[in-house]
Amino acid sequence: MGTRVSYPAEVKIKAVEMRLAGVPVKEVMSQLNIRNRTQLKTWMIWYKNGEMHRFKQPVGKQYSFGKGPEYENETAKLQAENRYLRQQIEGLKKVQGVGEEVVPETAVELVNELKTTMPVGEICKHLGIPRSTYYRWKKNHQKETSKQLIERKVGELCEAHKFRYGYRKITALLNQEIHVNHKAVQRVMQKYGWQCRVKVKKRKQTGQPYHIADNLLDRDFQADQPLQKLVTDITYLPFGQKQLYLSSIQDLFNGEIIAYSIGDCQDTAFVLDTLSQLPCLPEGCTLHSDQGSVYTSYAYQQEVKGKGITMSMSRKGTPADNASIESFHASLKSETFYLDELRNTTTAIVEQTVEAYIHYYNNTRIQTKLNSQSPVQYRQLAA
Repeated sequence: MGTRVSYPAEVKIKAVEMRLAGVPVKEVMSQLNIRNRTQLKTWMIWYKNGEMHRFKQPVGKQYSFGKGPEYENETAKLQAENRYLRQQIEGLKKVQGVGEEVVPETAVELVNELKTTMPVGEICKHLGIPRSTYYRWKKNHQKETSKQLIERKVGELCEAHKFRYGYRKITALLNQEIHVNHKAVQRVMQKYGWQCRVKVKKRKQTGQPYHIADNLLDRDFQADQPLQKLVTDITYLPFGQKQLYLSSIQDLFNGEIIAYSIGDCQDTAFVLDTLSQLPCLPEGCTLHSDQGSVYTSYAYQQEVKGKGITMSMSRKGTPADNASIESFHASLKSETFYLDELRNTTTAIVEQTVEAYIHYYNNTRIQTKLNSQSPVQYRQLAA
């Protein structure tokens, strides 16, 4: 069972107000560091049901239906209610995102909710708006614009079909009632995260890569001298706050990692950075990789040729052709992140963990095939 997270009442209020202001769910979760989408949905249900007291109850604490926590006396109850109202107003002020103006729709909804417990003028004073402005916003709020009508109907259709339809089918259904452009529907669905949630169909890539080399390595992972046979690959590092990648180059002579890069973008510049770290190479050096687009790109192939390296590539769908570097990446994850249960940590810790393990792997970790020596010890003795 996972660790239960307790969010402050201010965070819950801010999350609800952001959703009422039209902020997408993903953006709300990202800005407020909310882990679970269901949690946000639960807060919205509490808000719509008028169960505002539940925002302050601790994790796992359940009160009787329609009741809040018990108070010692009436004074304590009034103090708690005043504190909650202040938190709600402060939460609204934090929602604004851009500029310092209050969102009209949110202000109207908040005043309507609080006017049974506080005078309208006092609420407007806390919000920093004139009371006449509130009534003007309220009048305009009651008139549904054509844009709001389209957004409401799009939302109803998406929900009715359980988000199985893309914007083209939703447009076709809308056009049975009102005429609307498909681009407008697409913008609305993107704004609120209502896109089709059915698994995206895979399509065959068009065009041809710049260069595909023969498999010269042919699963012969033995080398007689350093820098004679090199292998390279990219692996995922999904353990931090964002997706990271590790590009590494391994010498098959002793299994040493002689170059590596850590980045958040898996592009040609990423693998070129790894390639640039290679030392002076002997004639006839072979570098083996898979047929990834970064390795078959024009820029990468030109850099490989410029270094006098002979390129070798695996056949499609055969990771065993690059087993040595695949094994290293598996060992790195098994002996660090999985062993220490670092499944959700910071980006800095992910980078530090990888760098420390590569140093340990090269200089300390012994291997049976190297006569129980580390890669660096084996290379030094061979020299």
